[in-house]
Amino acid sequence: MLSAEVAPFAKTGGLADVTGALSKYLDGAGHDLRLFMPLYSHIDRLALEIHRVDFLQDLPLEFGGHRYRYSVWNARLPNSDARCYLIDCPVLYARDGIYTRDVDEHLRFLALTRATIECCQRMAWSPQIFHCNDWHTAFGPVLLQSVYSWDRLFAGTKTAITIHNIGYQGVFAAAAAADVGLGNQSYLLHQADLAAGRVNSLKHGLMYADSIITVSPTYANEILTEQLGMGLQENLRARQASLVGILNGVDYDDWDPRWDRFLPKNYGVYELAAKEELKQELLQRLALRAAPRAPLLGIVSRMTAQKGFDLLFDCLPSLLSKRDASLAVLGSGDKVYEDFFAHLQRQFPQRVVFHRGYSESLAHWIEAASDLFIMPSLYEPCGLNQMYSLRYGTIPIVRRTGGLADSVHIYDPATGTGDGVVFDNFNGEAMAWALNTALDLYAQPQHWQRMVRNAMTQDYSWAKQGPLYVQLYERMIAQSPGT
Repeated sequence: MLSAEVAPFAKTGGLADVTGALSKYLDGAGHDLRLFMPLYSHIDRLALEIHRVDFLQDLPLEFGGHRYRYSVWNARLPNSDARCYLIDCPVLYARDGIYTRDVDEHLRFLALTRATIECCQRMAWSPQIFHCNDWHTAFGPVLLQSVYSWDRLFAGTKTAITIHNIGYQGVFAAAAAADVGLGNQSYLLHQADLAAGRVNSLKHGLMYADSIITVSPTYANEILTEQLGMGLQENLRARQASLVGILNGVDYDDWDPRWDRFLPKNYGVYELAAKEELKQELLQRLALRAAPRAPLLGIVSRMTAQKGFDLLFDCLPSLLSKRDASLAVLGSGDKVYEDFFAHLQRQFPQRVVFHRGYSESLAHWIEAASDLFIMPSLYEPCGLNQMYSLRYGTIPIVRRTGGLADSVHIYDPATGTGDGVVFDNFNGEAMAWALNTALDLYAQPQHWQRMVRNAMTQDYSWAKQGPLYVQLYERMIAQSPGT
């Protein structure tokens, strides 16, 4: 398993959570799992008890005319025996952030991919599955089939790539195509793209991986369309028989109100008084003054167009003007959305608070203390916050897309089934309907308590989702020659 980020070592979003949690599940289920990622300079080596791998120190790495030296360290993933191997190459990974706009960004992750393959060689370890994640490691399948095909160590290796978000494709200039290091096998690169002056990293993973995975069944269908395929829909349609959607799981070791380490008091489905106490404490901490029994709405998100916050521009100020509710927002990103929430805080002082940036502690507090969680995404490959919200009894308001459609079910007052508020159309009218419907349900304790209980008893654990990966791996291995 190789990934640009893995929680808790380095994280910008769901990619880190998923690769970390899936690796923990696979190791715990008895599989020989070796996880690789860069050793970024901001990683706290002492706090995470990182140790050097003695036989993997000061190693050469050469490709595409570039020469680097790297060493390997490892550490256990929390609450598991799973090992993560961290590639230490300061010239590539001693940057201000995980990702950069530097001209060598593609080289940073080509180096990760090649170092992972060469570590397998130095370990004399033959992986049955070589699992890449997103554009960063998407050249793995073609490299194994070309540059490293001479090594019988990989003769039975099958390759998989997971698309966590097809909007990020790792495109770089064709002038740097030699950096991939295919030499006289450069014909394996997408020739039409080269002629157009570009190399698309993710596209090569889709071309050459044995299996293509994405992070929810609905998203697997959506990315086949012109609307959400982001230019790769034709490539995916050509490989549709190899495409599968598996909904991400949730690491309930970290995200469960019964033992959440960030909360001063814990609660379960039968201790909801503690949830109300946490709400009152958070309101006080954030200097919010809510009317008695007024609901608290929460948002924890990257501030990008994908997340659908355009829908809130008109209806949220209107809602707050007409109805008693408070809002706590945590996130950062595009200036237009940061400015909107900052203005909303000024417009509704002591009812709205916007915390620009990210805080793991505050993210847990908002999930636990809020009554409702707003996720109106334009598209959402999987999403994790809506599943966190369900477990915390914080009712998600979501648009029916991607993993949101697969994990949140609209509440039906007639039958008492469902666990959230779901809307279809991407417009302000539908958003306003969803917000008002949620507040109307909140005002009906019998329905609200039923919906909260329904939400908290949903199971999206890796114990449920992880076996779907194992089944896929087994099918892939069964297709290998001689097995």
